[in-house]
Amino acid sequence: MIQVNGDPLDWHEGMTVLDVLKARNFKFPLLIISIDGTFVAKGDYATTPVPDGADVKVVHLLSGG
Repeated sequence: MIQVNGDPLDWHEGMTVLDVLKARNFKFPLLIISIDGTFVAKGDYATTPVPDGADVKVVHLLSGG
């Protein structure tokens, strides 16, 4: 089990950041993601593993003028 923005999500072996985003239906183009306080670059979402018990934070960035 992991926590995503404070909500539980079932964990599975080999889970990546991209799996978490798909499971929670995050599609917004501007996201900041951290795992246990460590920033994950956008280009690494598909390859960054999420360990069991992790605390994942997903923040939507807003832009405009």
